[in-house]
Amino acid sequence: MLTLIKNGEIYGPEYMGQKDILLVGKQIGFIKDTIDVPANFVELEVIDARGQIVVPGFIDAHVHIIGGGGEGGFKTRTPEIQLTDATLAGITTLVGVIGTDGTTRTMLALLAKARSLEEEGISCFVQTGSYQVPVKTLTGKIEDDLILVDKIIGVGEIAIADHRSSQPTAAELAKLASQARNGGLLSGKSGVVNIHVGDSQNHLQVIEDVVETTEIPITQFYPTHINRNPHLFSAGLEFAKKGGYIDFTTSTIRKFLEEGEVKASTAIKRALEEGVDIRQITLTSDGQASLPDFDGNGNLRGLNIGTCMSLYDSVVDAILEDGVTIADAIRVVTENPASILKLEKKGRLEVGRDADIIIMKQPTLEIDCVIAMGQIMVKGGEAVVKGTFEK
Repeated sequence: MLTLIKNGEIYGPEYMGQKDILLVGKQIGFIKDTIDVPANFVELEVIDARGQIVVPGFIDAHVHIIGGGGEGGFKTRTPEIQLTDATLAGITTLVGVIGTDGTTRTMLALLAKARSLEEEGISCFVQTGSYQVPVKTLTGKIEDDLILVDKIIGVGEIAIADHRSSQPTAAELAKLASQARNGGLLSGKSGVVNIHVGDSQNHLQVIEDVVETTEIPITQFYPTHINRNPHLFSAGLEFAKKGGYIDFTTSTIRKFLEEGEVKASTAIKRALEEGVDIRQITLTSDGQASLPDFDGNGNLRGLNIGTCMSLYDSVVDAILEDGVTIADAIRVVTENPASILKLEKKGRLEVGRDADIIIMKQPTLEIDCVIAMGQIMVKGGEAVVKGTFEK
């Protein structure tokens, strides 16, 4: 199967000018100033992207693909993700996690859902474990999960600084991180430890204690929700300046923003203004997660649900409202997560990489076309491929 994208303004994520891209099967075969189609050539689909921008497919590295929540009882368990929840948001690669509920949400279910999403057309990986320490793995051992199961690329999301966490000590977190690191080294994967950071004033201290007292590098950890309040945001910027990664969560509600949560798109701008290296920053949606609202005593007051579409919305807001360059706004959802997670075929428009591509209209940045692994999933802003049980 051949697909030719012509005349688009290419961001790979850096600006590359107007070029043509030939997709050969599931990969990018050629990127050239002009690619002409010979007369009487084999069947070829041509997409004219003139006046549009062409960017890598988005990577959403923190999604509750089998649902999350449950903080208000069984009826508050959020539903599984559907294929078009991702594709209509320009997401061509997902990383699935388990959150608060590590009992009724299992690694078996997580892995099965990842494989089902891949059968439906997008790439999907998973982290082993949930909020709790010790980690409930698939095989019984973190290293074995990473080494033996292709889809498992790291550990998480492990909760710290949160009343729902298992309150891991620095020693416990160090042991977990060393197992993840060794498993990653032996399997050629990132072995990253994805960390849920809550509202506590302890912030990232337990991670910093591990880094200061062991040989484990700061880049072994991938903390998320760093924009959830002003004091954690400030602590996160300092963490990033030390070389750590920070991830801003895009799913939110107006009430959270009014109470001090830093809007994800604005968080990018402010981090860059504070001197944080763009390579240390990512965005994730926390899609299908519950967005619980707790009072000061930990009592649940309300509940909402995260959406993958918030990732796309935040990228657009970063460009159109916050003045972040297109290249930087795209980088935090493409090249950066691909680098952190060692997804070497993802994140860039480059010959030999996977054919994961978004075509966006200018100047609105509305999604026109989404291609995942060489297959057109969205065309004219409408889903042309739907999940098995989607109408």
